[in-house]
This record gives sequence, C-alpha cells and structure tokens, in this order.
Amino acid sequence: MKDFELEKRQLVIGGVATFIVIVYLIRLFTLQLLSDDYKKNADSNAFLKKIEFPSRGVITDRHGRLLVYNQPAYDIMVVMNEEKGRLDTAEFCNTLGITKDFFIRRMEEIKDRAKNPGYSRFTQQLFMSQLSDREFSVFQEKIFRFPGFYVRKRSIRQYQYPYAAHVLGDVAEVSRSDIEASDYYQSGDYIGKLGIERSYEEQLRGEKGVQILLRDAHGRIQGSYQDGKFDRKPVAGKDLTLSIDIKLQALGERLLEGKIGSIVAIEPATGEVLCMVSSPTYDPRLMVGRQRGRHHMELSRDVWKPLLNRSIMGQYPPGSTFKTSQGLTYMTEGIITPTTQFPCHHGFNYRGLHVGCHGHASPVALVGALSTSCNSYFCWGLFQMMSNRRRYRNVQEAMNTWRDYMVSMGFGYKLGIDLPGEKRGLIPNASFYDKNYRGSWNGLTVISISIGQGEVNLTPLQIANLGATIANRGYYYVPHVVRKVKGEPLDTLFTRRHYTKASRRAYDYVVAGMRASVLGGTCRAANRADYEVCGKTGTAQNRGQDHSVFMGFAPMNHPRIAIAVYVENGGFGADYGVPIGSLMMEQYLKGKLSEASEARARDFQNRRIAYGRSNR
Repeated sequence: MKDFELEKRQLVIGGVATFIVIVYLIRLFTLQLLSDDYKKNADSNAFLKKIEFPSRGVITDRHGRLLVYNQPAYDIMVVMNEEKGRLDTAEFCNTLGITKDFFIRRMEEIKDRAKNPGYSRFTQQLFMSQLSDREFSVFQEKIFRFPGFYVRKRSIRQYQYPYAAHVLGDVAEVSRSDIEASDYYQSGDYIGKLGIERSYEEQLRGEKGVQILLRDAHGRIQGSYQDGKFDRKPVAGKDLTLSIDIKLQALGERLLEGKIGSIVAIEPATGEVLCMVSSPTYDPRLMVGRQRGRHHMELSRDVWKPLLNRSIMGQYPPGSTFKTSQGLTYMTEGIITPTTQFPCHHGFNYRGLHVGCHGHASPVALVGALSTSCNSYFCWGLFQMMSNRRRYRNVQEAMNTWRDYMVSMGFGYKLGIDLPGEKRGLIPNASFYDKNYRGSWNGLTVISISIGQGEVNLTPLQIANLGATIANRGYYYVPHVVRKVKGEPLDTLFTRRHYTKASRRAYDYVVAGMRASVLGGTCRAANRADYEVCGKTGTAQNRGQDHSVFMGFAPMNHPRIAIAVYVENGGFGADYGVPIGSLMMEQYLKGKLSEASEARARDFQNRRIAYGRSNR
C-alpha cells in the first residue's frame, strides 16, 4: 500500500527546491547580464583601472618664448569600498594637515551624487588635489597605513610671466555642467576655464591613458593584467604657438597701469593679434594651485572687474576713429568726391541743430577733414546720404545701406576671434530707429552716429581691426591669437580674406587723411622719421571725462602693425591714445624702445587717472 503522505511531501520538497533553483538562476542571469552594478562590482574587485593623465600642451609666444608649461602635482584618491571602517582618521588627518571636520565633509561630498554624478564606491574618487612635492613625500611614506587611499600623479599649469592673463586664461577642476556636457571628464579632472585654455581645450588636453592592474581577494595589487595587453598610453596635448609678442604685451600692461582701458594690436597681413591688453588685469600665476578658488573669488568681487577682458567685452563709442569708416562709405556711395568740401563754423549747424567742433580752416575736403578731425564734415556727409532721394527711396533704405557698409567692415557682429566671451557691439539699422522714433526720424535725428557717438558701440578689437582693414586697403582676416597648433593646419576661418563694400580708391584717400593727421594734424605726437605712421584720434564723449582713443598703423605702404588704444576718461585722443600707441608701434617695429621713449613709457606707467564710482 502506497504512503500518499510521504509522496506528497516529496513532491512539495521537490517543487520548493526546483523553485529555489529557478529563482537563483534568474537572479544570476540578471546579475551577470543585465545588472551594471554587478559588473562594476565584479570588475572593480578583480581589477584596478588606473587613469593616466596626459601632459597638457605647452604654450609659447610668436618668438618661441615659453608662456605656459606643466609642473608635477599629486592627487589623493579614495576607493570607498576599501576604506570603510579601516582608517585611522586621526593619523590620516595629521599627515595631510587637515581637520577631522574637513575629512568628514569631504567624504560626504564625494558620496553626494548631486555634487559628484560619477560616484561609485568601487572606483577611485578624488579626495584632495594638487599636493606639492613635500606634501606628497610625507604622505607616500605612510600610505600603507591608509587602506583605500591612493596617489595619482598628474600635472598642473604654471605661467612663466605675470602678463596676458586674459589671453591665456586658466585651468580649474571640472564643474558638474562640464561633466554632463562631455563623457571625457569625471569628477576631479581639470578643464580650461578662460582664454585660450578654454577655447583650445580639446587640442590642449590630449587623451587619457589607462593601466589595468590585477588585485587579489584582499584588494592587494598583483601586477599588470596580462602584462599590460589592454593598457592604453596617454597621448600628450598639442602645443600652441600664439601670435602674441610677450614683450609688446608687457609694455602695454605697463602703460595702462592705473588706468581702465585696452590696447589691441594686429598684424594686418595675417590677422594675428600681436598684443591684447585689458586693464585692470591680474597675474595669471594667482590662478594655480589649491588657492585658485580663493583668488578667483577675490578677483570676481573686485569693483574694478579685473576678470573682464575689455578688449573683446568692452563696448564703447569709437569717437572720431569712426570717421574713417564714414569717409569710405560716402565716397564709395558717391555722396562725396575727393574734392567735396563742407563748411565748419565751429561745428555743424542746420535747422537749429548744432554739433560742435574745434577751430580749424574751413571749408575742408576729406583728407583735411580726417587730418583735423572735423565733426561738421562727417555730419554733412551723413545728412546728405540720408536725404538723397535720387539714390535711396526713403531714409530707411539709406540707413540700411549705411548699415551694410558698417557690417562689411566688421562692426555690429562678433568678428569671431578664438577667445570666449566676445561681444558684438552695436550698429543701428532702420528698424532700430523706426521702433525708437515710431517711424518719424531723418538724418538730423541720427546725426551723431557719423562721428562715432550716439547708438554706435564697438569693441577695442573692432577698432583695431578697422585699422588693419584700412592698412590692407579694403580687406581683413578674422583676428586670432593662436598662430599654430602643433600637427594641425590653422582653421580656414582665420585664413580667408573678408572684403568690405568700400572701394580701393576711397581707401587710398582715407590713408592719405590718416597720414596727414600724423604729419600735421591731431596725431602729430606719433610722427617718426624712420617709418611712416598713419593714425586717427578719437575723443569719445562720456557722461564724465571723455575717453581717449587712437587707431593707426605703420609703416604706411608695408604695414606690419595696426593698433587701437582706448583709455577710459583719458581726455583728448592726443592725451593718452596717441603717445601710448606710438610707443607700442616703436617697440614692435624696432624691437625695443629708445632711451627717450623708455623715459616716456615710465612717465605714462606712473600716471594715474582718478576714477569715481560711476566707472566701475
């Protein structure tokens, strides 16, 4: 007789065992094939993937002088899964010279996925960065006492000179947005934050390498996995050669000490930026090491805004330097000829409107108007252009034609320089005035734009580029500060000519006017016997003291340098703009200053302009 109770128990036990086996197999399948956590766990327990960082590309000036290089530094990394409960915290903190509160706070920050999106307790996480050689030596002697902690060697940036901070930029630890924007970065990595370091980040950073090390069950390193078969060596970043002449840059920063403003110099034949000075400035060597954050905070709170690159971010009225663009437009459009004369009785006077001007011979033609910087001449030119109904159907068509000329000269839009943060300035069009004056306006309404005032705003870079365009008699290259990327051709953006709408004939007369200005006009202080300088002053009206502006180039027929100088509240263009521009051209063209010029440079270096709160 069968024992049905025993048979039932066997079936139940067999069913339970089968169920357990099936559940185990399903769980094993999901762990091994579907679960990333298991794969990371298994992989990280067996292997240690040690990231090897490439050397960042070095940066030199146009003559090969070293500007930015690398110096060894050391990071302390932690693997949370190996550290937990096994660390003598007091000894660890004492070795590194940190407090226990800092240790606790830092460990919590590492585990906070909101601050550290790439966190895993099985992989190395940055605990502390940029240890010096001395700090590293002390820690390395005791590292065997600190389970879960490792040292990672890398390099940090060093800046050879206290100059060109706005051009060079700096490098800092990646932010959360940097990590989210690119798979290349993880917490603790460095990235270019400003200047060239930012805009050429991909070329400078290189490619990371990886070394796969085998570990035993206790986490101890046993050596390279398969003799390094799967290791990948780092690829160094590409070196950059800048177009900057660091000696010219240094002189420019000296001359603008105690002043707010900018100097930009361009090589007309290539568009290469020879110097880019923004004042006030700062020493780029402040932005390295663990104190970088504190220094950056101090600079960002400075009321004089030393972090602002006024050369490409400052938007100013160009003043009388803008008259060159007006002469080019009027002549090309047939509004004037080389012999057209306009009266100037201490200014432009028409229907009760008066725009003042200083005393000079009257009437004047284009060359004389540029030489003496006559306001009336260019006001009359604009008024006649806006009023010409034989050529333009209405004032709106005339205004947009004027705007098209300005845009062709590089105004109103970003030029495209290879630096972050460039501003576009402002060139108004017909819609702008229709909106502001409800369609009721004429040439008299907008007359101030003819002399670089009113709504017109340019950056110092755009003013310097105007000088380069005139030097080339009608074309320019997009200004750029990188001359060469090792192993790469220069971007074609910087090698194409951009032609303006103005005629070559018009440029010849404007050049003659700028030369006359140096020989006997407002730029007389820039005259030299050994090379021919062409220049145009600007005195840009301001709520307080006027801004001092100069734009010019030299030599006249074989130009090697075009320059713009802008000194806020510097007064007349001849007060600061012309003498500073003259010294900068001498330095570049002659290679050094004469003794007399060096004495003048020291004088301008020591001059200070008293700025009020409104300038901040």
